Amino acid sequence: MTVPVFIPFEAGEAVLDWIGLTDALRAGHDLPKAEIADTFLYRGDDTLLTRSAWIDGLGIAVKAATIVPGNDSRGLPGINGAVNLFDDATGQLAAVIDFHLVTKWKTAGDSLLGALTLARPDSRRILIVGAGTVAGSLIEAYRAGFPEAEVTVWNRTAAKAHDLAVAYPGTTVAEDLAAAVAEADIVSCATMSKSPVIQGDWLRPGQHLDLIGAYRPDMREADDTALRRARVFVDSIDTTLGHIGELKIPLEAGTIDRDHVLGDFYGIDAMRRDAEDITLFKNGGGAHLDLMTSRYILDRWQQAKA
Repeated sequence: MTVPVFIPFEAGEAVLDWIGLTDALRAGHDLPKAEIADTFLYRGDDTLLTRSAWIDGLGIAVKAATIVPGNDSRGLPGINGAVNLFDDATGQLAAVIDFHLVTKWKTAGDSLLGALTLARPDSRRILIVGAGTVAGSLIEAYRAGFPEAEVTVWNRTAAKAHDLAVAYPGTTVAEDLAAAVAEADIVSCATMSKSPVIQGDWLRPGQHLDLIGAYRPDMREADDTALRRARVFVDSIDTTLGHIGELKIPLEAGTIDRDHVLGDFYGIDAMRRDAEDITLFKNGGGAHLDLMTSRYILDRWQQAKA
């Protein structure tokens, strides 16, 4: 019987790198398309999300997450859960990986792959909108992918933005969101907002907009104008269009039609842009990405221990 590996956060993170992860995510999309099952349960603002994925040749991952925004006032993490990785051939439990490790690297790695694919390679100004836990991992990931770029952060509560800038030296703080968006080459939005914080009229040709925060059917981070002006891509058509308000709401309202969403990572080689295009990428973070990330973590862990 195989003894499963337990991979904790700090020890696991020490063996990972962001570019290696994006390579693994790209390779994972060359395998047969994932079988995915998602369930969502809601209690007011609280969410229980269970995500499972099976990719032939890679394995099985089951991830359960509780998302409780009110935990911030309790001094507790807003997101908690567990990830199990099963062997593809035998179905045996191969690893139990720290939930926060998988989530951090999956979420920011997903956005980084989107930006490496869709943003201008000469991007030098990156704006992070939001100053929560995800914002810090985005700074790490984007600095790995765009090492010459300057990073700025904006947050509704300015004090949190300043705290984040202290935690990540070299990061500056923006006071005016509209002005900061206009100046940025890449705008990465990771908020818990239910209504748009990014206005399409602020955008200019050549920019890349990365949207992460919305995960429920009633949540959006960008307005209709932003969607209409941009070439829109997602990480997975199957897990975003019918489930996440960022696209579900404007599609149902007829603001955009289905053809306005041009593709996903299963057709990554066709995800192209011209220099003056505005590109928009919706990071939906489906279970197949948890599986790809978990497999990458286990592979790197085993290589480091060999």
